[in-house]
Amino acid sequence: MNIVYYNMAGKMTKGTDFISLISDASPIAKFVLFALIIFSVISWAVIIFKLVEYSRARKNSLKFLDYFRKARNLADINRFANSMKNSPLATIFKYGFNEMTIQRTPEMVSKGFNAERINRELIRGSKEEIVRLEKLNGFLATTASVTPFIGLFGTVWGIMSSFHQIGIQMNANLATVAPGIAEALIATALGLFAAIPAVIFYNLLLNKLKVLISMMEDFSLEFLNISERLK
Repeated sequence: MNIVYYNMAGKMTKGTDFISLISDASPIAKFVLFALIIFSVISWAVIIFKLVEYSRARKNSLKFLDYFRKARNLADINRFANSMKNSPLATIFKYGFNEMTIQRTPEMVSKGFNAERINRELIRGSKEEIVRLEKLNGFLATTASVTPFIGLFGTVWGIMSSFHQIGIQMNANLATVAPGIAEALIATALGLFAAIPAVIFYNLLLNKLKVLISMMEDFSLEFLNISERLK
């Protein structure tokens, strides 16, 4: 037996399925649900992209580090670094190697070896890679912070609409208030569905980024030590 309900827009509808509730919802409720779905879809796309990016960055950096420690010629390492993509260590090496090359030019040799300048270039390369790797992470933080409040707005709007229907129909039975309450709870659920994964994976990605930053710092020290031995 189908039960007749009045939705948030004041229309009569049959059934209790979610599709009917959403399709018959008010424009404000639909906008809230649409916004939450968009946040959720984009955040999952960001999560997958960043997990792949960080995995490749770590894999390629370990590959470059292994070559760096085995090779005897910095020029060969530089050629290998130029062939590496998405490798923070390769990028840092190129910054340091370029500075060493400049210091070995005839006009700079007389000024002597300057380890501080090499260190500054290594830091500059590290910062460039950190900025690149941090991109899009802010969207996950925004999603985690904003979507619960968007869901809460949808919840409050649904409850207000239910009370409005009570006032119009002068009837507070379940058939009058159920659709509005159901739509309000759907907004709450979608808000949490978008926020919870964003929080979990933002923290996971942050930990992975810290590991990569630690690798970059260790490599910078290793490169600086080698450059001082080769001066």
